[in-house]
Amino acid sequence: MRERLNSGIFFGLIGNLLFIGFGLVCMLYYKTYDPSSIFTKLLEGIAYVTEVAGFGFLAFSDYLIIQSARMRRHLKIGYSVYIVFEAVMMVLELNSYKFEFYAPYSLGLAIFHSLVSAVACFAFIEFDPDNKKYEALIIICVGIIFGGMLGSIMGIRIYFSILVNAFAFSLLFAGIRFLTKREDIEIDVYGDRATVTEYSSDFFKDKE
Repeated sequence: MRERLNSGIFFGLIGNLLFIGFGLVCMLYYKTYDPSSIFTKLLEGIAYVTEVAGFGFLAFSDYLIIQSARMRRHLKIGYSVYIVFEAVMMVLELNSYKFEFYAPYSLGLAIFHSLVSAVACFAFIEFDPDNKKYEALIIICVGIIFGGMLGSIMGIRIYFSILVNAFAFSLLFAGIRFLTKREDIEIDVYGDRATVTEYSSDFFKDKE
């Protein structure tokens, strides 16, 4: 079970790194866009490849985490929603010229996108809710995700928010692997400590 969970975290890291690649390709794609250019078509092809590969790795990661970590309903639902939502956003972003309803510079869309991703990220607190170092990691990643909204304010398309989200989740999964190897966190895969129905933490409580 634990080895399967570790693999799920690893594939999640790879998937999000590919999503970062997608964001960077999109950045170059829109800066050099020319509908008649072979280079533009090449970049579009690379974007689709990184998107599909990233989604595949994340879907497999989601499957492994669902199978190996018992309970954690909010984490599993949140992570699944994040994966599907990012994939949909990527498809819309690359095909924005086909959908009139899609507004790639919309501040409202950027806020909603960041909010959904931040909730999904925070749900990972269920892995070890009483660990200060892990709580700090989660809060840093959530803060980075909300920072993705600044892209819309700066006049950058939604791919900036996708890029920032992927970076935050990459940091989260890399941090989980690092803290686990150092034995700074202990993830209960059998659900004994996950039966607590309400998350409680003293992270924000005043220190005596």
